[in-house]
Amino acid sequence: MYVKRWFTLAVGIFMVMSLILAGCSSSSSTSSKSENGKKTITFFYRWPNEPYKTYFNSVIKEFEKQHPDVHVEQVTALNDDYKQKANVLLGSKNPPDVFFTWAGEYGQKFIRDGVALDLTKYYQDDKAWSDNLIASQVKFFQKDDKTYGVPLFTDSKLFFYNKDLFDKLGLKAPTTWDEFITVLKTIKKSGQTPIILGNKSPWAAAHYVTALNQRIVPQDVLAKDLSFKGAEFTDPSYVEALKKLDELRPFFNENPNATAHDEARNLFLGGKAAIMFLETQEITYMKNAAFKWDSFKVPTIDGAKGDQGGLIGAPEGFMVHSKSQHPKEAVEFLKFLTSKANGEKLAKDTGMPSTVEGAVNANTATEADVKAMDMIKEQPNMLIWTDSALDTRIFKPYGDGVQAMIGGTMKPEQIMKAVQDAAKQVK
Repeated sequence: MYVKRWFTLAVGIFMVMSLILAGCSSSSSTSSKSENGKKTITFFYRWPNEPYKTYFNSVIKEFEKQHPDVHVEQVTALNDDYKQKANVLLGSKNPPDVFFTWAGEYGQKFIRDGVALDLTKYYQDDKAWSDNLIASQVKFFQKDDKTYGVPLFTDSKLFFYNKDLFDKLGLKAPTTWDEFITVLKTIKKSGQTPIILGNKSPWAAAHYVTALNQRIVPQDVLAKDLSFKGAEFTDPSYVEALKKLDELRPFFNENPNATAHDEARNLFLGGKAAIMFLETQEITYMKNAAFKWDSFKVPTIDGAKGDQGGLIGAPEGFMVHSKSQHPKEAVEFLKFLTSKANGEKLAKDTGMPSTVEGAVNANTATEADVKAMDMIKEQPNMLIWTDSALDTRIFKPYGDGVQAMIGGTMKPEQIMKAVQDAAKQVK
């Protein structure tokens, strides 16, 4: 029996090690190795699909042409798989030189743990490059007046709506919450689904929570609760924000928790709902809409103490690993990636709104894209998505609780009690 158990354990360990090695196999040319005498930098990012794959391949090819002594080794994984792979690769002996990161707590932990290289001197030494990045988006990668990352693109969130239906029903885009509820009631009475939500993954409803917290919770309270180990979430305005979200439940599609975001978006584009809360990055999909469309900001809430004019959102970008053996070349690659020419190419080829000043323009993007980017640039401080801003131990009861509330099995007060308990454990 002992031998059998030992054998089973050995097999299990072998399988785990095989999986880890398989996950690392695509990064065999790491920062400590070279190819044909060239310095190799490993580029780890989360877009192995099109049109992004073609974009990055072309940028890398041109970079290697201009830097014949450097080889760029690509390692990719999509979204959630990226996070799992990052846990293995970023802690390995030969980590990727350049790696993707979300802003907020996900990126900040790399800074606190010493994984991210301090890039401040590179920003200071090359103002021609760094001054061409939108300053408000660079802030998301800073800590204690030092800069640790480079933003690639930025994103926000708006309500997109079927303008044909609104015109038919004699409706206008609402600017206040009361107007919003009136619009939703009118749409529902017409027999149409007012709002479609795909909350199979709880980040979708968490974006509603982010926006409502912004409108209702005082800014100083939000700043404290979204800071590392500063979270308490005891202010009663958090419950009020959830109650506002609960007001929307009768106007959502059936079973939003069983619907994926992409699925919901396709239904919206096909005219199956009047309104959807979408990222500005998703404007690229609106060309497929079966109707004329427009957008409006999250309505203001009368008497609330939060920011009534702000936007939610954040950039996404890259960091250089502190253990990189070729930090100069790694930064040089990021500079090339975020040059004006490649920023324009990013916007034109992929629809991603580049954080390079002026890259989103009439030649590279639609009028709606340009309008959205101008709106983002006017915001000195966007409120980052709740799912990105919080420690995962705090967000899990928050996201799961909101999902349960939408399903009708949990109350706002119960959700915030669970969040408060989680915040105490993190401290």
